[in-house]
Amino acid sequence: MQKLKVKGKNILSGEIKISGSKNATLPILAASILSEKKIDLKRVPIVKDVVTMCRLLKYMGSNIKINSQKKCISIHNKNKKFKNIAPYAFVKTMRAGVIVLGSLLARFGKAKVSLPGGCAIGTRPVDIHLFGLKKLGAKIKIKNGYIFAEATHGLTGAEIKFPSISVGATENIIIAASLAKGITYLKNCACEPEIKNLTDFLNKMGVKISWLGKRKIKIVGCKKFKQVNHEIMFDRIEAGTFIIAGALIGKKLKISGIQKNFLNTEIKILKKMGVNMKINKDHINVLYSSKIKPVKIKTEPYPGFPTDLQAQMMVLMTKARGKSQIKENIFENRFMHVPELRRMGAKINTSGNLSYINGPQNLNGAEVMATDLRASVSLVLAGLIANNETVINRVYHLDRGYEDLEKKLKHCRAKISRIF
Repeated sequence: MQKLKVKGKNILSGEIKISGSKNATLPILAASILSEKKIDLKRVPIVKDVVTMCRLLKYMGSNIKINSQKKCISIHNKNKKFKNIAPYAFVKTMRAGVIVLGSLLARFGKAKVSLPGGCAIGTRPVDIHLFGLKKLGAKIKIKNGYIFAEATHGLTGAEIKFPSISVGATENIIIAASLAKGITYLKNCACEPEIKNLTDFLNKMGVKISWLGKRKIKIVGCKKFKQVNHEIMFDRIEAGTFIIAGALIGKKLKISGIQKNFLNTEIKILKKMGVNMKINKDHINVLYSSKIKPVKIKTEPYPGFPTDLQAQMMVLMTKARGKSQIKENIFENRFMHVPELRRMGAKINTSGNLSYINGPQNLNGAEVMATDLRASVSLVLAGLIANNETVINRVYHLDRGYEDLEKKLKHCRAKISRIF
């Protein structure tokens, strides 16, 4: 099993170029099933989840090619026959696999998709996905760990109000409605920038999608698609992770290739904590931050503070002078990194969905275990500021969502290496 070894206390300086977004790429790849026209995607992050999704599409019959050097994916499904099955072997490691359900059902009228896997950070039921598809006319049953969906005469547009905000369900229903007859109105949608990147992509394909408000979308189904060239947006979570790294142990760390408007909440909170930053339209310079202040934050759907940055923020809070608090409102089991940070000397107490972090603390290197994607990178951040050496096990979680992490950190003078 591969591990990461991090030697702490090395000041970071230099430039980190942010990759394309995994969370934007995956639903766009799922949506590619709808079309027989050529699709070219640029700025694709070559991470494990993206590779797994490409393998799934190839298994189903997609003519898909990855250019790892150029960070591009080319898809051309002309005259290709598809299997309408997404097996457990592909879907078990990534929850985004369930998003192919909407596209398979919309195009072929039938789909068999394994219930999703991914990180063990909560139940994440697919109820809201199925609720939306049923509103579009699908008949659905779950048996032996699979979702069986059928729409013999195709899907039909409907007015759907989601019972709660769900990123995955919003993406799935947008994709399915893109090939439905008539008009679909979605209310109480998730409105993450990655979803808007998806709707931009579908609009280029020929679907007519318009945002009528922050959480309301109108979708006019399309029957004739167009050839598409599309660039994946930057990875907000990767950007936030490296900004936090700069706040922890940076001298002058430039985070480039971003759109600052998508990081407003994170920037506001980090400034409140005393992080020294110079903000530009497409890059942020993180300077030495001598005094980190405690804060109280809560995770919320966009534009609130993202749950995917909660673990990284907790590491920064160990350097704050006083007591910080995190309230986790998205997933019920997302404090699994806490015992590992405690092993390194962090003073953190949890109660239900609340964590209390006392600082400032000097962390010490230890052998720790990654439990999920974002927890794994929080342990890397902790290792960067810890005394001595930290060894992180189960780094396959890290590889699911961070492209060239060690290379980017080494370029900025971190001492980090992969051991086998």
